[in-house]
Amino acid sequence: MHQYLENPPLTDCPTCGQKVRRHHMCKNCGHYKDEQVVDVMEKLTEKQEKEKKEEIEKGRPDGPLDMESLSK
Repeated sequence: MHQYLENPPLTDCPTCGQKVRRHHMCKNCGHYKDEQVVDVMEKLTEKQEKEKKEEIEKGRPDGPLDMESLSK
């Protein structure tokens, strides 16, 4: 058998650290190339919004990136 499916190459989202397919928006935080494309917090309740913020911050070991850390 020479025909088989391969897993797509994944990279880490620079904002939240989740695994993302290359050249795709992160479904966890809504960022693409360090720009917010989709507001994932828009339709969440207050409790869900708090949980989502904690999840995004927990994904990166050093917390969310700022302009200084991106320029390094």
